[in-house]
Amino acid sequence: MRVVGLQLEAGQDVPEHRNAIPVALIVTAGRLHFDDGSQSGEVGIGEMLLINPGERHTYHADVPTSAYLVFAGLPGVRSRTWSLRRKA
Repeated sequence: MRVVGLQLEAGQDVPEHRNAIPVALIVTAGRLHFDDGSQSGEVGIGEMLLINPGERHTYHADVPTSAYLVFAGLPGVRSRTWSLRRKA
């Protein structure tokens, strides 16, 4: 897992792109507009946006905005199922 901080000034865009792995975007300040070509919407403070691998998407901030991007794996690495159960 990797966590990256994102800060956008009012009026700033993140150009359309795709990710190779799942990403959770969690807004910590401001408001983020998103568009994936078929849906668009807004994510506010404390809300989360889940982005599937390969989905094209873009972001736009009308106001200064901060968020964390949580990358849930590594490209080319097969994901493992995790459990809280202890091995016997």
